[in-house]
Amino acid sequence: MSEATERPAPDADAWAEACAEDLAAEKARRRAQYGSPPGSAAEELRKLLDAVTDKVAGIFEGPSSLSGLGTQGAVQQLISQAKSAVEPVIERNPEVFDHLAAAGNELLAAYRSAVEGHERRWTSADDRKRDEGAGPTEHIDLD
Repeated sequence: MSEATERPAPDADAWAEACAEDLAAEKARRRAQYGSPPGSAAEELRKLLDAVTDKVAGIFEGPSSLSGLGTQGAVQQLISQAKSAVEPVIERNPEVFDHLAAAGNELLAAYRSAVEGHERRWTSADDRKRDEGAGPTEHIDLD
């Protein structure tokens, strides 16, 4: 046999390992540059709840507190009740929040598309009016 046919067989996993190493290096580079990526919608909702809780608690507990101790206790109780009501829903159905976030993004994209279409029509109508000059005015009866 010739040398060309006597090469060792390539490692089938070498390509997969090299890709995995490159992907891990790229993820590390992006984390270093941009910070950690956002979590799932459920994790982001938890973060939002925690941030709102901290903010509301800070308003009622700070040195420039808006109320007395009785209100602070009521606010803390309300916050803990709200969190205890929301947490089980997040735990049981985390994928629901991902779907809701995706649906929200789709609705936003549809809204943007509709608005952009109207803007194009409005601006093209304005351009035509400018090109044609001022036409007759129309009386609008408001009574």
